[in-house]
Amino acid sequence: MRKTNTAYRPFGLRITGPTLAAAIVVSGCSVTTEPLSFLQIEAAADRNLASIDIDQEPIDGPIGLYEAMARALKYNLDHRVEIMRIALAQKEMASATTGMLPKLMASAGYDARSNENASYSRSIFSNSLSAEPTTSAEKNNLSADLKFSYNVLDFGLSYIRAKQAADKALIAEELRRRVIVRIVEEVRTAYWKALSADQLLDGFNRLEGRVEETLADNRRLRSSGQTSPLATLTYERELVDIRREIGQLERQLTTAKLELAGLMGLKPGTPYKIIEPKRTIVDLDTQLQDIDALLRIAMTNRSEFREILYKERINEAETRAALLQALPTASLTAGIAYDSNDLLYNSNWALLGTRVGWNAMKLFHYPARRNMVKADRKLLTAQEKALTMAIVTQVYVAKARYAHLRREAIDTAEFLDIQRQILRQMQAGMAASTQSQQTLIREEMNTLVASSRFDVAYADLQTAFANVYAALGLNPWDEDVDLDSSLTEIAAALRLAWRNRGDLDG
Repeated sequence: MRKTNTAYRPFGLRITGPTLAAAIVVSGCSVTTEPLSFLQIEAAADRNLASIDIDQEPIDGPIGLYEAMARALKYNLDHRVEIMRIALAQKEMASATTGMLPKLMASAGYDARSNENASYSRSIFSNSLSAEPTTSAEKNNLSADLKFSYNVLDFGLSYIRAKQAADKALIAEELRRRVIVRIVEEVRTAYWKALSADQLLDGFNRLEGRVEETLADNRRLRSSGQTSPLATLTYERELVDIRREIGQLERQLTTAKLELAGLMGLKPGTPYKIIEPKRTIVDLDTQLQDIDALLRIAMTNRSEFREILYKERINEAETRAALLQALPTASLTAGIAYDSNDLLYNSNWALLGTRVGWNAMKLFHYPARRNMVKADRKLLTAQEKALTMAIVTQVYVAKARYAHLRREAIDTAEFLDIQRQILRQMQAGMAASTQSQQTLIREEMNTLVASSRFDVAYADLQTAFANVYAALGLNPWDEDVDLDSSLTEIAAALRLAWRNRGDLDG
């Protein structure tokens, strides 16, 4: 009688028990996507919002320019990321260094079987079997060994990788330097713009009520026919135009204080005041007037250029690493061993050995690796030339922009001085009843606009001044500063460095 096959056959396929079991195992090992739940995302958001500005020295008064810089360097989150990046690179360097150490391997094992590990022996001449089975091992056996292994090729490769890791740590330090220069530059810009915004808003708030009252009086005079409609409309146009210009200036400056708070690591919306320092037209150090000297300073100090040089050094090391990987390996081994087998003549012994091996296929792979390293070197050379051109251009542009904005700041300062003299004349005329209230209001608003224009021009000059030093790649301080120091100490070091560079404000 033929046995009936009862296996399930969907679509004509025969599925047996083992096949079904294998399918269950495979399906059990499959991985499905698991998106974060809204509650998980919300909890992470709340946690980060709550910790955004913790562990900071409290604000106990108005903040000066160099305290703002110190707070940014100490608490700015982007800077903290770079510090963590350096710490990671240093840990990677330490990890790579341990690869040069020899290997020390300890092992132990226990074996047991249900019967004797016995065997017969056969004569190779007579083909006869031994009379009785024999064994050289016990049913239960404990073994252990401690081996010291040293691979010469691995040592060479580990040394090269450690040197490359050290260069990567130096690259991380250069990235941090770049972030520091950028943060100081951005703080200087935001600080002066925030100060300008505060003064503009304060000035306009003092005048706003009087301006609206004057406009209302002017409209009543025109409606009553007591004065020429053209004269009143012309006056209103002048006031509205001045007010519109104030609004444009306010729009340019209104976010500066929020940006400054973010740079200092403060939660946006945190109330704080800033000190109004004196304003002097900053002048570059006379040593920074020679363009050839500036280019040499920039090329030797810019973090981007140093980064390329470190990458080229890493590339050179990679050439040696590729060659080493194609060579035969040689290893030395020494150690001690123990075996509990009582049938052994010696239950413990010392061992010493050497082994040479060579994966010949790596020799065929070497030309491809070498060509890849050469291509990377050509790319780095091209990047180095492009970066050199970019640095030279940035130095020229920064110097030209500084010179232009310095002249513009001088002109706006002169214009403001003239406008203030006009206002004083108007105030004297008002006291002598020779000038009208309307004319005085107009000139007060013109003075506010002139003052705000000077503030903006001065903020732009300060930005250009800092941009010159950023283009040169110079650190914001003369000597290394421990950022774990107090804000007062960091601010003092910054103030001293920038005083020496010609910035007498702040």
